[in-house]
Amino acid sequence: MNGSSVLLHLAGAVALLLWATRMVRTGVERAYGERMRRSLRGVLHNPVLAVLWGLMLSIALQSSTAVSLLVGSFVGSGIVSGIAGLMAVRGAEVGSALVVKILSFDLTLLVPLCLVAGTVIFMSTERSNWRQMGRILVGIGLLVLSLEMTGQATEPLRNSELLPVIVSYLNTDPVTAFLLAALMTWLFHSSIAAVLLVVTFASRGLIQPELGIVMICGVNLGSSFIAPILTRNAAPKARIVPMGNLLMRGLGSIVILTLYLAFRPPVAVLGSTPADQVINGHILFNVIILLAGVPLSSLVLKATRAVVALNAPAEPQKPIDHVELSALDESVLDTPSLALANATRETVSVCETVEIMLRGIIDLYENPDQARIDELSALDDKVDRKHAAIKLYLAKLTTRKLSDYEVGRARELLGACVKLEQVGDIIVRNMLALVQKKMDRKLQFTDEGWRELSDFHARVLTNARMAFNVLVSRDRETAHQLVLEKDHLRDAEKQTSDRHFNRLREGTTRSLETSSIHLDTIRDLKQINSLLAAMAYPVLEEQGLLNTTRLRALHS
Repeated sequence: MNGSSVLLHLAGAVALLLWATRMVRTGVERAYGERMRRSLRGVLHNPVLAVLWGLMLSIALQSSTAVSLLVGSFVGSGIVSGIAGLMAVRGAEVGSALVVKILSFDLTLLVPLCLVAGTVIFMSTERSNWRQMGRILVGIGLLVLSLEMTGQATEPLRNSELLPVIVSYLNTDPVTAFLLAALMTWLFHSSIAAVLLVVTFASRGLIQPELGIVMICGVNLGSSFIAPILTRNAAPKARIVPMGNLLMRGLGSIVILTLYLAFRPPVAVLGSTPADQVINGHILFNVIILLAGVPLSSLVLKATRAVVALNAPAEPQKPIDHVELSALDESVLDTPSLALANATRETVSVCETVEIMLRGIIDLYENPDQARIDELSALDDKVDRKHAAIKLYLAKLTTRKLSDYEVGRARELLGACVKLEQVGDIIVRNMLALVQKKMDRKLQFTDEGWRELSDFHARVLTNARMAFNVLVSRDRETAHQLVLEKDHLRDAEKQTSDRHFNRLREGTTRSLETSSIHLDTIRDLKQINSLLAAMAYPVLEEQGLLNTTRLRALHS
């Protein structure tokens, strides 16, 4: 096999590795994203728990960068402290290193098992969470398969005449090897993929373990740059955690490389094989950075804030009045296609506001705050204003000559706006009243009750996003999935209520105190979900996929 073929096969193996890693990450995010975010918010106040949760989350997502971005957004929102955020990322880096260790074992049998099981699950159900579980299993199967492909692709390099020359040069120039590994990691945007490639080279005897350790330091340097560059345009507070990780991990890689080159400790203590030595060296590196980060976190946080402040845009001297823009251009009413597009844009804006309200309400249940309650109420006023404007705009449009499709689309948008306004009213008039009641009486949910509420809310929020997508895309499959999820949520409501009544029978004090709030919240969330699911009916009805009545089966 010539050099071009080797590089092509190696590139294909690495591409599959990156794609499989993304499949697993996106599957986990779609199935459990909201639940993980809520759990993470709850534990980040404790630095020790933050480290452990960051470690577990990194293993689940197979990406320490994703954890860094998520935690950074929490710090930027003021939900958690900067120190706790830095500790969570330190745990995530250790978790990412442990993923490499897990993948180093012989997992060949997992390939057919995961591919078959994942495909069967994905294709045999319409339930979103189960389909994402199938996606995760297929991703894991492809991930292990990509490692086998990488090993096979590098096998011909054993007989290469050029590779020994390159390796010999890198052995004499560790700085170049260090920077080359950092660049490779940045291009991959994945430290796991980069480490696995280095491990494959070491296990095949293509590089010595000593060079592998140098390249591992470079991998950690390159990985520490990914999150800061991705958040370079974010708010200053949201950049604190990524920049803090760059200072700790990036500078740590340079310090550890310097110490390693100065003292040349034997790598044999790290394992019996070259692959184990490289992997364990990677784990040891991140453990050292974690341990060093505990006493240095306050100092790093101060330095990070100073660095971020240098690049932060100057505050305006005077506040600039916010102008609420509208897409409802009346000059195009005589062109129905453009007018409907404008009405769709404005309705999407209402969707975004309702999503902010729906996301924010559950946080108020956990941390009630009068200022944020007032902000949420103001958003409902915004929804009411936009709804009135859209209704008037569509009324003017319907006085023009429209096709049957345009008339139907106008009715669909108007119906969606009515439902969105009702969702906003439920959140403000019903759920905010429950938040106020909980705050005034200083009540607390049981751990199990709060977990049930959070999970139920997460499902409704996921369905809301699906409904908003249907409004724009009018995709039949998504509309069908949304209506199916409505039935699944009804079953979940029954199960949640049964568990709640069981706690009441057991006489749990906190369950008794919060019973009405718990049940009313579940009822309100179910009503919101029903309103949003109804946005899929016009799409299904248009394609003949919706019965005119649920009672049709009784007459057959």
